[in-house]
Amino acid sequence: MRLPLFLGLLLAASTAWGQARRVVVAADGSGDFRTVQAAFDAVPAGNADWFTIVIKPGTYKEKLTLAKEKTHVRLVGEDATRTILTFDDYNQRIDPATSKNFGTTGSASVHLYANDFAAENITFENSAGPVGQAVAAWVAGDRSSFRHCRFLGFQDTLYTFGFGSRQLYDDCYIEGTVDFIFGSSTAWFENCHVVGKTGGFFTAASTPDTTRYGYVFHRCRLDGAAPASTFYLGRPWRPYAKTVFLECQLGALVRPEGWDEWGKESNKQTAYYAEYQSSGPGANPSARAPWSHQLTKVEARTYTQAAVLRGWQPPK
Repeated sequence: MRLPLFLGLLLAASTAWGQARRVVVAADGSGDFRTVQAAFDAVPAGNADWFTIVIKPGTYKEKLTLAKEKTHVRLVGEDATRTILTFDDYNQRIDPATSKNFGTTGSASVHLYANDFAAENITFENSAGPVGQAVAAWVAGDRSSFRHCRFLGFQDTLYTFGFGSRQLYDDCYIEGTVDFIFGSSTAWFENCHVVGKTGGFFTAASTPDTTRYGYVFHRCRLDGAAPASTFYLGRPWRPYAKTVFLECQLGALVRPEGWDEWGKESNKQTAYYAEYQSSGPGANPSARAPWSHQLTKVEARTYTQAAVLRGWQPPK
C-alpha cells in the first residue's frame, strides 16, 4: 500500500531523526498549530532532543523568531515551492514599535537565533521587492543546516549572521541582487543554484580575522537574468573576508575580474578570494583580479566539508 506523501514525511521524521517530538502546522487548522510561530513557541526552552515541525503546503505570512534557547528544531516541508515562509519588511520601513527604521537585521522575515537548527523543503522569502536591504533569513545559530530550501529576495537575501557559527546549505536555491549572501559565519554551499537577478555582487563576507574559513561554494551553479559581465563573485564587507569557489559553473553574468575590493585598497591585502577549476562562460582565470587566487589541486584538497565546518557533521 502506498502511503500518502505527507504521512510519509511524518514517518521519515521519526525514523531518521529518532523518536523526537513532532507537530504539524497547517493554516487550515488540520494540524496542531495554524502558524509557524506558534509551533516555535511550543518548543521547550533548553530543548535537547530534535523537535520536528512539519509544515503543510501553503504561504505563511509571518515575521518569525526562533529564540536562542529553543535548540534542536527541525522544519520539514513537503515541497519548497509550495511551503513558503514570507514577510515584507525592509531596512527603511518604520518599525511601529520604535518609530525608527527596521534596519537590515530588523528587516528579516525569519530570525534564527538557536543552535542546532535544520530545515528541509522550505522557502524563506522577503517579498518587499527592490527597496534596498530586505533580508529573507537571518541565521545566527551554530550548526544550522538547510537542505532543498529556497531563499528569495533582492538585496541582502541571506544573512549568515553568526560570528564563528557553522552553516550548511545543500542543494538550495538562492537569489538576489546586491550582496545577497553576506555575513560573518563559516558556511559551506553544496550543489546550490545561485541566481543573480540584476547586476550586483553574489557575496559580501565579513569573516573575522580569527576565523580560517568563510564561504566555500562546492559544485554550485551561478547564473541568472542579469546582463553579461554585471556580477562580481564577491566583495569584502569586512577586511578579512574569505570566499572560495570550488568546481563551480559560472554564467556569462560574472565579470572578468571576478572580485571587487569595495573601494578600499587595503582590502586587497587582507581579503582572501579564490577559485578552483571554475567552468562556464564566466570562468576567466587569466582576467581575474591579480590579488585573487587560483588554487592548485593540492591547495583545493584542503577544502573539505569536514575541515571547513570544523568537524561538525550535519544531520540528514
